[in-house]
Amino acid sequence: MSTKVCATGNSELDAAVNEFLRFDSSSGSDREKILDMIRTPLAADNLKAQFLPRISFGTAGLRATMAPGYACMNELVVLQTSQGICKYLEGIAGNMDFSVVLGYDGRHNSKSFALRTAAAFLHRGVKVYMFSGLCPTPYVAFATRHCKCAAGIMITASHNPKEDNGYKVYWDNGAQIIPPHDKNIAESILQNLEPWAGELWNDSFVEQHALLEDPMAAVEEHYLRALASLPYAGAKPTPECAITYTAMHGVGYQFCQRAFASAGFQQLHPVAAQVEPDADFPTVKYPNPEEGKGALKLAMETAAANGSTVILANDPDADRLAVAVQQPDGEWRILNGNELGAIFGWWVYTSYANTAAEKKSAKGAYMLSSTVSSQILKSMAKQEGFLFEDTLTGFKWMGNRARDLQAEGYDVLFSFEEAIGFAIGSTVVDKDGVSAAVVMAGLVNQLASEGSTLLDCLNSIYDTYGYHATYGSYYICHSKPTIDKIFADIRNTSNGGYLRTLCGQDVVRIRDLTTGFDDGETDNKATLPKQSSNMITWWFSSEIVLTLRTSGTEPKIKFYSEIKAKAPTAEAKAQVRDKLASIIKQITSELLKPEEHGLQVKAE
Repeated sequence: MSTKVCATGNSELDAAVNEFLRFDSSSGSDREKILDMIRTPLAADNLKAQFLPRISFGTAGLRATMAPGYACMNELVVLQTSQGICKYLEGIAGNMDFSVVLGYDGRHNSKSFALRTAAAFLHRGVKVYMFSGLCPTPYVAFATRHCKCAAGIMITASHNPKEDNGYKVYWDNGAQIIPPHDKNIAESILQNLEPWAGELWNDSFVEQHALLEDPMAAVEEHYLRALASLPYAGAKPTPECAITYTAMHGVGYQFCQRAFASAGFQQLHPVAAQVEPDADFPTVKYPNPEEGKGALKLAMETAAANGSTVILANDPDADRLAVAVQQPDGEWRILNGNELGAIFGWWVYTSYANTAAEKKSAKGAYMLSSTVSSQILKSMAKQEGFLFEDTLTGFKWMGNRARDLQAEGYDVLFSFEEAIGFAIGSTVVDKDGVSAAVVMAGLVNQLASEGSTLLDCLNSIYDTYGYHATYGSYYICHSKPTIDKIFADIRNTSNGGYLRTLCGQDVVRIRDLTTGFDDGETDNKATLPKQSSNMITWWFSSEIVLTLRTSGTEPKIKFYSEIKAKAPTAEAKAQVRDKLASIIKQITSELLKPEEHGLQVKAE
């Protein structure tokens, strides 16, 4: 096809579109979509957003809408990315004697993207362990180390809308990549944009290649064996303890089924309409169990039908776990990520400390959480004697820190982030919704055998370590210039800097990880690394802590807050929660000015 199909008069745009058409030999409909766009009266306006900016590769890999163009997820962009990663790994290894593992979820185009990825590596003579069917994201993290691979790649957009897809990369330690690998890979991609050979577009080239191997059977066998070895993964099943499960139209059900059977649990009641993978997510507005009762409506109906009082929910790639419990009045309560972090942390430590005849010493054990998550583990560590550390937001930081601590001889028992992400032990140092579901089921059964519930357990934890009330939400903003202005205004108020009083709350410390400022340190320099995204934390004299940050994968400004208080009764806890929420709503409104900036508040 001619390289001058697009002639809008914008030379930069025409060059980008024509180059894309020249490079792209996929069998999909991208070419026709581009030609249709070119024929429209407003061709240049329609094409600019998709072709002029290039999707940026970062520590989270890639994630964007599936569409033609360099700013989107499509087979050409995936192939270019894979060529860049392959050449980067070649440079590190010094030869082709390395391997990669590759998995994909049930989203539209995920398998095609996986095939293009595999093709790039196979073309260079690299062995590829590619799962032959859909798999959960934690299986790729686990397989990266188990198969001794240089890297692992998962095609998924997790819980994003159905129009999106993504590309996630693990390093040889089974943790997500961190700097400088992200920048080095991004540079390597730009140096390898032209497809290396025509065979890379041929599915049979991949499927018949001698260096392609399916790792599913071996990986699952060893994964389940490792899960069963955890002291907190099993408990005597209680016949009357029925648990309802939803895969949220994702890949999790069959893997959770086998994991539950391996642990001796047989009482999963699936949400029939949501257990099979469906890329259109037809029964939910957003395939994200964090979104509340709307996402779990069918699960609650299923639970009512089978007498379950506990719901376990994975997101579509099964790396997160949501839990809902039925209260004595019959209403359902969805436990937030911080509450689940407290429950998991207590259960994991209690089980660990009671293993072996000589009992485990807390001094050799660590727990981790992200800096925007509840500090409940810190309170536990102070009282019980184990070690605790918080990291930057994201499992990429916790996972790599966990591997460092392991190398120093420590047991890393548990890591979590408030966005319902949990790593039980260090078999997988990334979010793992499958193992988390099994461990939670073990605790539910244990509590049931004692005549207790998860809510009883949570209240007991708060009685022991202090009530940690949290409140968080987000605003949606699709305009980067608007977000930049908001945070610039926060840093440079009319008073010449950060405000020291917000809505009557006196500020005693400010940490800005975008600039590296922290006036809680003697040199005013933050100890945590600087961030490319916006992230500011305020500590108030009232002992409230508030963090504002922008998301790396979604158009959101998120906020997180916490206060530790004595609250011995349910009424006292409610008062603390309500007061915290009221104060934080006022402060975030003053800082973000949502009406002035056209921000969309999270739908309740």
